[in-house]
Amino acid sequence: MINRIMGIETEYGIASSDSSGAHIATEPAVIAEQLFADMQQRTGSTSAFLENGGRLYLDIGDHPEYATAECTQLADLLAQDRAGDELLVQMAQVAQERLETSHIHLFKNNVDTAQHSYGCHENYLVRRRLDFLDRLNDLVPFFVTRQLLVGAGYVYHEPGTVRFELSQRARHMHGAVSTSSTRTRPMINTRDEPHADAENYRRMHVIVGDSNMSSATTALKVGMTNAVLNVMEDGVRLPSLQLLDPMRAIRDVAQDLSGRVLLERANGQTISATEVQAEIFQIVREHYERAGWFADLDPLMRYAFDLWERALHAFETNDFGAVHTEIEWIAKYELITRYRHRFHVPLSDDRISRLELAWHDVSSAGLRSKLEQSGVLKSAVSDDDVARAMHYPPQTSRARIRSAFIHAARRHHRDFSADWGLVRLFNDGNGVTVGLSDPFATSNADIEALIDSMENNE
Repeated sequence: MINRIMGIETEYGIASSDSSGAHIATEPAVIAEQLFADMQQRTGSTSAFLENGGRLYLDIGDHPEYATAECTQLADLLAQDRAGDELLVQMAQVAQERLETSHIHLFKNNVDTAQHSYGCHENYLVRRRLDFLDRLNDLVPFFVTRQLLVGAGYVYHEPGTVRFELSQRARHMHGAVSTSSTRTRPMINTRDEPHADAENYRRMHVIVGDSNMSSATTALKVGMTNAVLNVMEDGVRLPSLQLLDPMRAIRDVAQDLSGRVLLERANGQTISATEVQAEIFQIVREHYERAGWFADLDPLMRYAFDLWERALHAFETNDFGAVHTEIEWIAKYELITRYRHRFHVPLSDDRISRLELAWHDVSSAGLRSKLEQSGVLKSAVSDDDVARAMHYPPQTSRARIRSAFIHAARRHHRDFSADWGLVRLFNDGNGVTVGLSDPFATSNADIEALIDSMENNE
């Protein structure tokens, strides 16, 4: 079984409301400044690596952004991802007291009311090989159609039309594969920035995914992508399903809730989104069986495979009863439909827009915890695991080393800095820097010596 580093970066939207829930026109920059005021005072910056190994910072556009620590296990990734939500909620509770605002909302979505898009990026460490770019092109049909199973759902408004679509992010993709992450906004960003030993690794930066509130959908999104990469790195070529116009195809797929819209292929034939996903799933499952990898799957990867298969069967039979609490866009669509029937309102009603915002709100004003408690939305991560991930790192990557260093430096009030591939301890204007080029390492003698030096000088 191939071992892989995985991570998620999430940008959040911010807003404030009064005690009645009415929007307050506080500039996002003002809210963001107060959100990061404590970090700014403590570190002199609005960007910092955390004791749990992750990174929290203020991105362009006044979007708070949280990057999970390096994870090799899905369970750790889900806990780290949810921990980011909870850490920002804690910061918002402090900030709203300073602003004398009744409530600060944090939206884990991808489009604001002005139709500006912000991302949820997945990172997968891949082995460096000469045919990397060629292999990436094989993945384009997979990412064009993946939204069918892992989209967050989106009530799309345009003049004269309002409709429910699969994905918030699909309309904001402008290329398939590119080195630029913002100018051309590709599905796969190929900027060669491995944050690891560049002789052996590259980082596959996936930009096309939605921010998911559903941890079950996140497990499927990352689990299925990891499984596809495992098969490819073991020498299997994905089927040649090249699409004639991937950008047109990704928008067509987003608008078709049945998964049956026909996409034009480069060879002149057509194929549906469901057929693309079913064909790739079949190849991946057969290779896992041949290689004997199923026996070594952890419970959450086994769950991802099971959900992957059940979701494809649901589209094949048009019966979504077996997955409607686990596939996010389906759960959201059903909630909105029930609301519309109960209150006799059209999809264009402002109450539907507010309901959708509440779906994506990770603050106490959001719906997620209520939906999970009522069984409308299945959770794949426990509260205890999330609480632990807010302070402690995964134990199977270099995040463990970085975390131990940060814990020690803060405990002894030492100046330090950290990055994905190094840590630095300052001492009277001088500094000691130690590299962390192996992302799979869980111990480092030089950093343990630095920690000992802090402990012994206390």
